[in-house]
Amino acid sequence: MTASSLPQLRPSAVLWDMDGTILDSEPYWVAAEIELVERFGGAWTHEDGLTLVGQGLIHSAVVLQRAGVDLTVDEIVNSLTDRVISLLDDAIPWRPGAVQMMLAIAEAGIPQALVTMSIDRMARLVAQAIPGEPLSVIVAGDHVANQKPDPEAYVLGAERLGVNVRNCLAFEDSNAGIQSAVGAGAVTIGLPNLIDISESPADEFWESLAERSLPDVLSAFERARGGIA
Repeated sequence: MTASSLPQLRPSAVLWDMDGTILDSEPYWVAAEIELVERFGGAWTHEDGLTLVGQGLIHSAVVLQRAGVDLTVDEIVNSLTDRVISLLDDAIPWRPGAVQMMLAIAEAGIPQALVTMSIDRMARLVAQAIPGEPLSVIVAGDHVANQKPDPEAYVLGAERLGVNVRNCLAFEDSNAGIQSAVGAGAVTIGLPNLIDISESPADEFWESLAERSLPDVLSAFERARGGIA
């Protein structure tokens, strides 16, 4: 597709989920949960961890308390975050095509935000590791009163970028995240990773970003907002 044939209807901004969408960190969270529950004599499985994918850390902490973790919610959130950050120290496992797509979107002059339920210190570490730092706004789980699947985080991300959330496109890998983005009014593309999202209300589902380009993003937005088949 040439520059002259690019879709004319463009998103005002692109909003990115983090865990599972731009980096393959969900296995790290599950491992951290297993370690924490077992430290308190409980049992937690990989399948148990999958039930928390996309949920806010506060919700996850409450569930882990019920599983026997005798810590406060804040202590659980910080313990999990510390462990995942330690696992990211050697190398950040970017999902295929994610960094390249963010850079292409930035080159096109479209602003981008990170909208994650991880806490601020982890979100900033990841955002600052992306070449050129294309994510100009961060909305983290400790910035909102209502975590995903509530739409508050995506509404806030658009507000901080100074755009209408209905003119934004979001990338998500979880049912809770897709519900959040769609509920806010953003065009939403689902990127399946660890869990089945086929029944979620995303506008489109892409298997991966690896074989996609900027024209694909623009075309997806135009299909959703312009009614093009």
